[in-house]
Amino acid sequence: MVRAGAVGAHLPASGLDIFGDLKKMNKRQLYYQVLNFAMIVSSALMIWKGLIVLTGSESPIVVVLSMEPAFHRGDLLFLTNFREDPIRAGEIVVFKVEGRDIPIVHRVIKVHEKDNGDIKFLTKGDNNEVDDRGLYKEGQNWLEKKDVVGRARGFLPYVGMVTIIMNDYPKFKYALLAVMGAYVLLKRES
Repeated sequence: MVRAGAVGAHLPASGLDIFGDLKKMNKRQLYYQVLNFAMIVSSALMIWKGLIVLTGSESPIVVVLSMEPAFHRGDLLFLTNFREDPIRAGEIVVFKVEGRDIPIVHRVIKVHEKDNGDIKFLTKGDNNEVDDRGLYKEGQNWLEKKDVVGRARGFLPYVGMVTIIMNDYPKFKYALLAVMGAYVLLKRES
C-alpha cells in the first residue's frame, strides 16, 4: 500500500546536491574519499611515468592534430624513442622545435648520416607541398635525434578527440573535471 505524497520517496537524492552529500559525511568518510581521489591521481601519474621509462619517450602518447592521410585529427599515437634505433626515411616521427609548444607529427623524407655516427634528417607533412625547413627554428635546416620526442609505433583512431575538444572549449574541460572529481569524492562504497 502506497501512501499519498510518498511517490518517488524511495529514489536517491539528486546528483546536484553535492554540498548536502558532503555535509552528511563524517570526517572519516570525507578523508577516505579525498585519499581515494589522491590514489587515483597518483596511480595515473605512476602509469604515465612508467610508460615514459618503458618507451624512452618524454611523451609516450600524443594526439594528432593534422597528418592526413596517414593519421586523422584526433588519432592517438603511441610512441617509442630508443636512442640506439636509427632513424630512417619513411618513418613517422614526433619532434619539437625550439620556440613552439606543440610537438609536430611528420614523416622523415631524407637522412644524412656522418661517419662519426651523427644523424641529421629532414621531415615533411604527408599533405604538404614542401619540406619542414620553414617550421624549424631560424637557421636550422635539419633535425637531430635530440629534437625527436618519439616515433609512431601504433595508433587508436579518433580517441584523442576528447583532448582536442577539452583544449578548444576550456569551460567544458573544467566542468568535466569538476563532475569527475565530485563523483570520486562523493561515491560511497556499498
